[in-house]
Formats: sequence, C-alpha cells, structure tokens
Amino acid sequence: MARSDLPDTAVARRHQHARLFHDRGRMRIGLLGGSFNPAHEGHLHVTHLARRALGLDQVWWMVSPQNPLKTSRDMAPLDIRLMQARQMTAGIPWIRVFAPEAGFRTNLTHATLRILRQRCPRHRFCWLMGADNLQGFGRWQHHDIIAQTVPIAVLDRPGYSYKAINAGRRLLKG
Repeated sequence: MARSDLPDTAVARRHQHARLFHDRGRMRIGLLGGSFNPAHEGHLHVTHLARRALGLDQVWWMVSPQNPLKTSRDMAPLDIRLMQARQMTAGIPWIRVFAPEAGFRTNLTHATLRILRQRCPRHRFCWLMGADNLQGFGRWQHHDIIAQTVPIAVLDRPGYSYKAINAGRRLLKG
C-alpha cells in the first residue's frame, strides 16, 4: 500500500513514529510497557520515581495492543487506552505515549527492544518494571534476552517489594 493510500490515522501514526525515532542525540530513556488498561496514578508514580532515581531524559509509555500473558476479554480497545494515557500525561513533556508494537507487528518485549535499539542506536534504554511484574518475569518469552539487552529497573509498588526480591532471587538462580 502506498503512503498516499493509507488511512489518515495510519499516516498520522507513521509521522508520530518518525518523529519519535528521530535520533536527536544520546538520551537516557526509560521504557514503561504495559496494557495501561486503564492508565492510572500508579503508572505516573513509578514514572516520576524512575526519572528522578535514574536521571532519565524521557520515559516512554509503550501501550501494548495485547499482552500475551493476559486475556483480551476485559481489554479496552487500543485507541481508548492510548487516549486515556495521553490525557493522564498531558503537560508532562518528557513522557511520550505510543504503541510501537502495533506498528512493529509484535507483542513481544524482546522483539520490540531489538527494533527500538536498531532505530535509535545512540539512545540508552532502561526497562522500567513495577515490583509486582517481577514475580512473573520468568514467564515472559525470552526474558533472558530482555535482561541481556537492556538494564532493568524494578520499582517498588505497595505490597510487592518483598515478593519482588524473592522472585528476583529465584530468577537469578535460574
């Protein structure tokens, strides 16, 4: 399909991705992936915490079209989740909200990271993960490749710190 044949939303999405992946120099970028069903204050909290603690230039909220470990039964449509996340982050210029996996045609984190690193070779990425997600990290496809590809920052969430530490220990023991 030629670019002129694309629906308006597809052209806008392509333009948005082109601007996002334009390499404006080396930046430290935190990647917060998730369903964002819906985006909530907890996402904002860990985003602000990560930016301060890690000295990040930007945090990218990567809204997943469909998490392979979750059911789609109660999942809001991607466009709605993107809109809600953008509304929540309006006025915060260092947070970018987008759905790269929709354009990359994958829903697997390891593949998304590979593509991001190819398109933005000068940027330094760090995967941001709430402590609640560390418990199931061993079930992610190619979690070992993810851990070798980018540093992972595990951020405390109420009620999950101790469980996350134990899950991390089990994961490291293999």
